Amino acid sequence: MKKFMQQLMLGIGCLTFLGCTSTALLIPTAPPGPDEVVLGPTEGESTGIMLFQFIPINQNDRFQAAYDKALKSKGATRLVNPTIEERWFWAYILNGYKFKVSGTAVKQK
Repeated sequence: MKKFMQQLMLGIGCLTFLGCTSTALLIPTAPPGPDEVVLGPTEGESTGIMLFQFIPINQNDRFQAAYDKALKSKGATRLVNPTIEERWFWAYILNGYKFKVSGTAVKQK
């Protein structure tokens, strides 16, 4: 019985650990056009928090904020083939959600 409980706890621990990061999602987009310049790889991050499980702080705009940061870091107008990822973290009184956007920065000539 003791061995079973140890294995069960190990399994639950592994599931908890694996559930903390999303799989990266690639969003296919149109390739750079002839009137665009490729600026190179870029990324942006933004974090949202749920305080006491019901007070959202930066939850609704974290996706747009991460995308805007990725564009601003290179002075781009759009991203080609953006990839999105999300990570979660927990504390005693809040849950945090970190959103990351990466891709190739492109701007108009």
